[in-house]
Amino acid sequence: MEKFTKLQETLDGMKVDLEKFYEKNQNAAGTRLRKELNNLRKLAAEIRKEIQDIRIARKAGA
Repeated sequence: MEKFTKLQETLDGMKVDLEKFYEKNQNAAGTRLRKELNNLRKLAAEIRKEIQDIRIARKAGA
């Protein structure tokens, strides 16, 4: 659950840069968004692996 919370916090933190990029046309904000999206991708992959490991462990224990 901790990783999911971090995922939510990252998404919430991106709101400011989203507004700056789309509404104020600041290209630097777009760079920060791309970096955060890459971090989200990595975090999502970690969450997927954790879920898969738990599922495998449950099957082995059943």
